[in-house]
Amino acid sequence: MRLFRTFALLAGVIASPVALSASSGNEQFPPTIAIIIDDMGHNVHEGRRLAQIDQPLTLAFLPFLKNTVPLAKLAHQQNKEIMLHAPMANTRNFGLGPGGLTPDMDEITLTRTLRRSLQSIPHVSGVNNHMGSLLTQQLQPMDWVMKELNRYPVYFVDSRTIATSIAGSVADAYQIPSLTRDVFLDHEQTEEFVDQQFKLLIKTAKENGTAIGIGHPHKVTVDYLEKHLPALDEQGIAVATISGIWAMRNGNVEMFAEDEKQAIRPAFARGN
Repeated sequence: MRLFRTFALLAGVIASPVALSASSGNEQFPPTIAIIIDDMGHNVHEGRRLAQIDQPLTLAFLPFLKNTVPLAKLAHQQNKEIMLHAPMANTRNFGLGPGGLTPDMDEITLTRTLRRSLQSIPHVSGVNNHMGSLLTQQLQPMDWVMKELNRYPVYFVDSRTIATSIAGSVADAYQIPSLTRDVFLDHEQTEEFVDQQFKLLIKTAKENGTAIGIGHPHKVTVDYLEKHLPALDEQGIAVATISGIWAMRNGNVEMFAEDEKQAIRPAFARGN
């Protein structure tokens, strides 16, 4: 059974103090967004720019790429949250690269592949799917995925690359902290489209309290975030890590107690 302790605001959320108020002893948060940047590890230049952005982005790294480890270490030093961007089979047969999870794998092979991918990412806090429109619809492999993730203090974000994904539901069944992507920011790589999607993300956060966007290390995306994220404070919009968003949605608690983190994280290094 997971243990929780009080969530510290500054650990995962940046917001102006005037945007926060208290009511009946409970924190009241401003509309808050989290932005995950997928496909980290390919583009060194844009990866470094993202790591150095002041706001608490969450960066999802593909496993076993040449630049993944140094960029993840840099991002962690800059107080970014680190995820494994786990490649999963898709309906269009796009190549997955190293660490890919496919429906033809048996449980041992899939589990070993996922475990090695987790071990390859320093400071990993969570997992989301890279592609996965095929695999995330299939109960057996998703059960194996969540059975493995349940061994560690990591959360899961369903990138929801297909509307019929069951990944989040299976994570919930294992009581893994889980969330779902609300908005894709940049599947069209123009400033106009990114602006449209970013405004949709903010609108969603205003309506629901929080919202999660996913983008990629494209120059147009990084340029846009560098320009527009600093202006959010004046608009009364906060930026949080995924852990911060989860805490806000779950009674202002942290996902895992510190002693649980210390007890389980060494399993990555041991390869158990």
